[in-house]
Amino acid sequence: MVEIAPLYILFYDVVDDYVAKRAPFRDAHLELARRSHERGELVIAGALANPADGAVIVFRGSAAVAEQFANADPYVLNGLVKSWRVREWSTVVL
Repeated sequence: MVEIAPLYILFYDVVDDYVAKRAPFRDAHLELARRSHERGELVIAGALANPADGAVIVFRGSAAVAEQFANADPYVLNGLVKSWRVREWSTVVL
């Protein structure tokens, strides 16, 4: 059996009307995500829907990688994210 390295999930809880409010910061947020993906850190990401009240971003490497992303994210820096947290995910099937 192949052992799968742990992944780390960054959970965002976002402000009301987040989808409309994110527009001025979206390009910078997506650029941060693209760079993280190119470095092999970011695995998958997206906003939650119905309701659009959060987002989930999955990282490989360490919890610190996810925390660094959040601390640099324009959505966090500009108050669109009310709170965030990182959890280790013990992946069983990939």
